[in-house]
Amino acid sequence: MTLPSDYLTYPKRGYGQDIDRYTWRQADQRTPLHWPGDKTVAALIVIPLEFFMLNPSGKPFKHPGAMVTPYPDLRHYTSRDYGNRVGVFRLLKALKVAGLKATFAVNAVLLDKKKPLIEAVLADGHEIAAHGWDTDSIHWGGIDPEVEAAYVARTSDAFTAAGLNPRTWLSPARQQSEQTPDLIKAAGFDICLDWESDSVPWPMATASGPLTCVPLANELDDRKLLIDQRQSEAEWRNQILAARDLLAEEGPRYGGQVMSFTLTPYVTGLPFRLWAVREVFAALASDSQVWSATAQEIADAAI
Repeated sequence: MTLPSDYLTYPKRGYGQDIDRYTWRQADQRTPLHWPGDKTVAALIVIPLEFFMLNPSGKPFKHPGAMVTPYPDLRHYTSRDYGNRVGVFRLLKALKVAGLKATFAVNAVLLDKKKPLIEAVLADGHEIAAHGWDTDSIHWGGIDPEVEAAYVARTSDAFTAAGLNPRTWLSPARQQSEQTPDLIKAAGFDICLDWESDSVPWPMATASGPLTCVPLANELDDRKLLIDQRQSEAEWRNQILAARDLLAEEGPRYGGQVMSFTLTPYVTGLPFRLWAVREVFAALASDSQVWSATAQEIADAAI
């Protein structure tokens, strides 16, 4: 049996990759970046503030962290609520003690529900990013374009009404459709955390101009490592610091790079895990090669 003549024909095939949103390049082909103070590692800490409902639609899939057992799944619902009421304030305190900055990605529906929390984040000088509307409003390839446009518009309007003007966007579940970059750029967001195609920021083409992608490492996500992969807190801590060490080692050849990770309040905001968070923060704060920065600061420094 022979293959049809068009079997290997793919209209989007290109040099190095099949995506036309940005130019493919190897690490040794990019111009080295120089972070403020000649630091070699920009440490980006992202803390998602998410709203989980008791009865998510689960379409097209359930958001990571969504309810698991039949309605009403109070066990998981209350643990998520604990994260936004208790755990996140532990993370805020640990950041302040270490003198580090973070980017807080907020579901727009929480802007009214958690005003004291939003005020506390801003008071400590952290960045507020848009994290879509809620965890059940997911962007994906099969979404109706008008529905997705409404998600983005509703999110943008909510932040404006709250007196906030975030530049950074993180999609719920880090999921996009083909038109998501165009929609968020048109809505005024010029930084995106959904992609991790490099260890430095890079420009992505949209219909409204370039969108700066700042890499957020999914492989260092606390929920993925501690919950999904069931690693220990010590292993998680060691992996973050190993990433820092390797990026610092590569500095003379590749210049400044981004070392990023996510802290989920209902995961690392728990009492028995905070020791590992404090050790990570102390190690980053005391390292002369590390620049603690928000996504916005990193994007601006890379331009």
